[in-house]
Amino acid sequence: MRKRLLITLTTARGSRQLSLNLVARCLLLLFVLMLLASFFISNALLVKTSDELHSLTADYQKLGSLYTGVLGSHETVQTELDKLSLNLTSLEQERNSLQQVNEAWSQPLRQLELAMGLEPAETMTIERSQQLQQMANERLFMLHGIPNGYPVKMKRLTDGFGMRKHPLTGQRKHHNGVDFPVDTGTPIYATADGAVEYAGYHKKSGFGYLVIINHNFGFKSYYAHMKKRPKVRSGQLVRKGELIGQSGNSGKSTGPHLHYEVRYLFKPLNPVPFLNWSLHNYDQIMTQEKAVAWDGLKKMQPLNQLALPSLSSPEDISSADK
Repeated sequence: MRKRLLITLTTARGSRQLSLNLVARCLLLLFVLMLLASFFISNALLVKTSDELHSLTADYQKLGSLYTGVLGSHETVQTELDKLSLNLTSLEQERNSLQQVNEAWSQPLRQLELAMGLEPAETMTIERSQQLQQMANERLFMLHGIPNGYPVKMKRLTDGFGMRKHPLTGQRKHHNGVDFPVDTGTPIYATADGAVEYAGYHKKSGFGYLVIINHNFGFKSYYAHMKKRPKVRSGQLVRKGELIGQSGNSGKSTGPHLHYEVRYLFKPLNPVPFLNWSLHNYDQIMTQEKAVAWDGLKKMQPLNQLALPSLSSPEDISSADK
């Protein structure tokens, strides 16, 4: 009799037996083994998956911590960027302000270059400004101490420097100055700083009321045929452009006018180059008037730098042209 596998099923209605042959038993055993294998494999996979889940959870927590740190760093970096942006804005404003200050600072220096007839520099540097200041000081020192400019506002001449026929005697005689055809009472101004050597009526020379001013380096200026007594007295110190008297017709004169002379070491010089001497054409007179040792005078300029006039305004610069 073949081997059979009997399976008894018991229910509320009673018991029932099922018979399985060998093949069926093998299949059942195989199925049971597969179930057991699947169970163990699933359990192993579950354990592995659980471990990986724990590892992923730990990694997630680490990434979360890193993200929090990066976020904090980002906020710190953003804060620093904001500070740098504010500093950059402040620096730009300061640069703009400095540019405005530089333009305001360089403008009078540009005017000084123009007043002195110099070629404008491309950029106004500290070195250039110092050079201009020194050059202007040297020129102003000379222009304040040596006769230059016009003693009266009129610039027309009726008689020049040199040989001429004397209007009263008719003899040819050297005219040591120039004559300005001004009306009686016209203001007369000193053409440079100096000390009044003589102020009064000078009968012997025929100049009538005369003012002689001693200037720097042996220069003198003469103002003749004034009206009545001059406005200054002998020994008085005068400044360039200061009122010293009024024009008239005193002494040997054919009519109201001002006779003006410039002398160097007692020698009469042609006043015309000195009348036109200014900051703008400063070097021109040194080629026109050979009787003056200009090179020697230039070397003496640094000795007097402490007493130079201020260059605080354009009026100070233009005062040497009066």
